[in-house]
Amino acid sequence: YGGMGLDFSYNIAVAEELGSIRCGGIPMAIGVQAGMATPALTRFGSDELKKQFLAPTIAGDFVACLGISEAGAGSDVANIKTTAVRKGDEYIINGGKMWTTSGCQADWMCLLANTSEGPPHRNKSLICLPMNLPGVHVAKKIDKLGMRSSDTAQIFFEDVRVPSKNLIGEEGKGFTYQMLQFQEERLWGVATVLTPLETIIQETIDYTRQRKVFDQSVLHHQAVHFRLAELATEVELLRSLLYRTVALYVEGNDVTKFASMAKLKAGRLAREVSDSCLQFWGGMGFTSEVLVSRFYRDLRLMSIGGGTDETMLSIICKYMETLPSK
Repeated sequence: YGGMGLDFSYNIAVAEELGSIRCGGIPMAIGVQAGMATPALTRFGSDELKKQFLAPTIAGDFVACLGISEAGAGSDVANIKTTAVRKGDEYIINGGKMWTTSGCQADWMCLLANTSEGPPHRNKSLICLPMNLPGVHVAKKIDKLGMRSSDTAQIFFEDVRVPSKNLIGEEGKGFTYQMLQFQEERLWGVATVLTPLETIIQETIDYTRQRKVFDQSVLHHQAVHFRLAELATEVELLRSLLYRTVALYVEGNDVTKFASMAKLKAGRLAREVSDSCLQFWGGMGFTSEVLVSRFYRDLRLMSIGGGTDETMLSIICKYMETLPSK
């Protein structure tokens, strides 16, 4: 379908290199295209669906978006309310999606919707939804704190008719398919923050070396260079966790626990590095003229998007069997 047939480690190599872009929004948009909206279609979609949606997406002719979160259901995917009711050879879709990356410009959406009245983990399906259909309303582009080069949309569906053949895989398996997609999404996100964190630390070293306070460089103070050394060590530890997780994933293992740990650590470390380094820049760090202030805003999303830190902790606890039984 136009891809190179390489294993997932190459996705991570690309994601890590995209971290060299001096903003968070562009790597995130590419990530939606390559590792968030398309894995389920690649793995479970019919040949016809792949030719219609996957091939032009790989070629860059189509922009894809992922329709999961709703106003009342972000990390709690099981609680989504959007419905896709089967009538003859069509699904009729009603509801809405929130925080949809690339939603204002997307050609199609990988949509998660309730297709039956069954249990919340077995009543959902993934559907390829063309965004030019009647009843699809892009309500607004959301104004955000960071990731400002990435459009984020609120979208409503009103009696949208989609051919039933646009179903990805089996009906009722959408929740499971999406949980698999989340693993690749989270690992991509971790990979994209490694280079920015290194860049922030290095630029802070360069700035504090030439910035003088009380007749000596800011970097000369032990509190500063020890802190930067600690942060650099944490970044390398995160990189090692990512590489181990990816190696296990390529071998076919369930990496839900390790991917959740990496996502949790990446979100927290992104906040820690950007906050600590911005502090060392002083008043200049509070301006829009330096990279550290942009990453301070952009990387804050890492602890929220793709599952909050708290959700990651719940998943880790589940795999460690530390949660109380019901």
